[in-house]
Amino acid sequence: MATTLKALEARLRVLEDERAIMQLMAAYGPAVDSGSADAAAWLWSEDGVYDAQVDLFEGRKGIRRMVTGPMHQEIIQGGSAHVIGMPYIELNGDKAEATCYARLYRWAGDSFKVWRITANRWQFVRENDGWHVKHRLNIQLNGTPEARALLAQGVRNIGVQKKTAAKKKAAVKKKMVRGRR
Repeated sequence: MATTLKALEARLRVLEDERAIMQLMAAYGPAVDSGSADAAAWLWSEDGVYDAQVDLFEGRKGIRRMVTGPMHQEIIQGGSAHVIGMPYIELNGDKAEATCYARLYRWAGDSFKVWRITANRWQFVRENDGWHVKHRLNIQLNGTPEARALLAQGVRNIGVQKKTAAKKKAAVKKKMVRGRR
């Protein structure tokens, strides 16, 4: 019974961590599109880095500078939506990585137009107050090998993770069966 409870607690922890990371990523768009510089900055760790390909923003101060800067203000005052796609998340204790797409839509007078689509690689760290972005890299999906490599890096362990999870599950079942004897 204790083994089952521990396994259930571990599975719950994974689900809670994945949900917290998805919430963090989902908050990015509303924070930057509303011009909420402090909210956007809080998503990053104190020493976090955002490599947006067009500029490099370091630390929470750098994220605030991005949101309040003239380029970003022009984008949001003209109408924008920063949309993060569903991420593929890999957890590793108090660190995690996520790979996804991001789209930037801009108002074009009569409708929204896709202005930019990027491959994204996020690195997260669990701190005392929860998960934060340690590093985020955007690479525009314009046919370059770098963008494809970034996406490939994110899915490199898919089969490996499933095999490892299956082995762990089988080991737990084996212990449960032994415990009943």
